[in-house]
Amino acid sequence: MIKRTIHIGSPCKIKTRQKQLVLQYNHVPGQEDKADKSLPIEDIGFLILEHRQISITHPTLNELIENNTAVITCDERMHPKGLMLSLDGNTTQSERYQAQIQASEPLKKQLWQQTIKAKIQNQAALLAHWNIDHNYMNKCAQKVKSGDTDNQEATASYYYWQRLFPPVWEFTRHREGAPPNNLLNYGYAILRATVARSLVGAGLLPTLGIFHRNRYNAYCLADDIMEPFRPCVDSIVRKIIQETSHVEELSKELKAQLLNIPAMDVQYGLSTRPLMIATQLVAADLAKCFLGESRKIEYPSLYVRTA
Repeated sequence: MIKRTIHIGSPCKIKTRQKQLVLQYNHVPGQEDKADKSLPIEDIGFLILEHRQISITHPTLNELIENNTAVITCDERMHPKGLMLSLDGNTTQSERYQAQIQASEPLKKQLWQQTIKAKIQNQAALLAHWNIDHNYMNKCAQKVKSGDTDNQEATASYYYWQRLFPPVWEFTRHREGAPPNNLLNYGYAILRATVARSLVGAGLLPTLGIFHRNRYNAYCLADDIMEPFRPCVDSIVRKIIQETSHVEELSKELKAQLLNIPAMDVQYGLSTRPLMIATQLVAADLAKCFLGESRKIEYPSLYVRTA
């Protein structure tokens, strides 16, 4: 079942009633006569709380977490800032935690090689979709060694960002850089939450990465595993700027496109799957690798609609 992404961008009080998430407006000036809205909690995969005047009850948070709903809070700029996930996402998570902690360095280096190769291949596929020369990217993908010791990821990334967006944008990828960096940042935050939720569901610690090791980062493993999925976000942003150059502010319409990331299609094997489902399959593969049942993660390929 594909879970819904719910974005709340106006003042309200959020509570629960008979397993329903209820939005109440009777305390909001000017909206006292507005009818309550409700939806089943079991349908919600991601809840994004954007407005500063949203209040939510503690029992509601508990029910959302029990449903493995990722609750995302936003800062004053309305950018995703915080993420709340379940601490009890899998029945055998203690066993899986131990296997993850004890994973050997050679295994982690092999998994990182697979991860970066898949990322570069998906970047190449996106360039190919926009009729941009991608042969160099394919060569980079083939050169990725165990642990990516030659840093083909950075080499390919430089080539990729120099060409993905039209020259008129004079684009440089930087978190605090000029638009459309703001769109990429927002999309990556949604993607990160999607991957983190899947890792927790697979009984893994999103903090303990196979490559990323920043002591201040609570989601190192999510940052690792999301790498091959990043071009999915890039594809949406590239399509947006093809249609409009007015992306300085994250409008409601732009956010709506980026909030669709968990439901967008990717190519998984011989079929297409929603990205949310693909991240769950990848997380399950990773758990098998840590448990010694496999040594390979099957990452999806980028799926870009031609129409």
